[in-house]
Amino acid sequence: MSPSLQSAQALAAKTLRHGGIEMAALDARALLKTATGLSFEALITNGREPIGPRCERRFQDYIERRLSGEPVSRIRGTREFYGRDFRIDPHTLDPRPDTETLIVAALDLVGRENLLGHALRLLDLGTGSGCILVTLLAELPEATGVGVDRCPGALRVARDNALALGVADRARFVAANWFEGLAGRYDIVVSNPPYIASAEIDGLAPEVARHDPRTALDGGADGLDAYRRIADGAARFLDPGGSLLVEVGCTQMRAVTEIFRKERLLVADNGVQTDLGGHPRCICAKSS
Repeated sequence: MSPSLQSAQALAAKTLRHGGIEMAALDARALLKTATGLSFEALITNGREPIGPRCERRFQDYIERRLSGEPVSRIRGTREFYGRDFRIDPHTLDPRPDTETLIVAALDLVGRENLLGHALRLLDLGTGSGCILVTLLAELPEATGVGVDRCPGALRVARDNALALGVADRARFVAANWFEGLAGRYDIVVSNPPYIASAEIDGLAPEVARHDPRTALDGGADGLDAYRRIADGAARFLDPGGSLLVEVGCTQMRAVTEIFRKERLLVADNGVQTDLGGHPRCICAKSS
């Protein structure tokens, strides 16, 4: 007979804990929710009900994958970002909470410059799952946007997320390498580009190094290649006075600021936003 939902969850948590998984209880509960399709509330209410053979096999597979180091979000195929669930797959970066700093900075900018309610034109370079562009479109209902990525698989995921979150009619997704093949000008350009130095990728946490696409991590020898490409093209695609916001690694603020200034992009004294850990995480530059 199948164990109860409650027992299956407790055993899985114990197994994960013994396997060195730090958030064992939370991971077990999240994976049980996915395996059964039940809400957290239903898991509690029906805790004494049997899990059933099919769900038990699925749950055991998920636990084995978690023990091997696969992130919960990868197993579930979704990641919560700025309060919304985004589908992810092997073609896309797994969005991190630090990237929400970019959303906060963009929305602060819109409010500070009295742009709320305007028909803003947004461009997201290296859109991946589309989490940045889709979130901004959801928060700015008058805006339209273009998401660019060179990976067709990532673009399919981004389109699905835009549809699921109700912004598909205001979003367009284009296969391109940075600005190549694009036309027009934009009020705000955003990007979370690859910024890990090539030699450092294998030393990242296994959940990142083994499961995120290398192209979404690899920023070249010094981690700054993408910023050079973005800075080189930004002036041609930003409206006069338009804004460029990029995520940066916690030690890259000065280097990226210098790259932007060499291309005559203006970084104000208040143009750096810190993440919840107090690290510089987002730089905002203006076209001249």
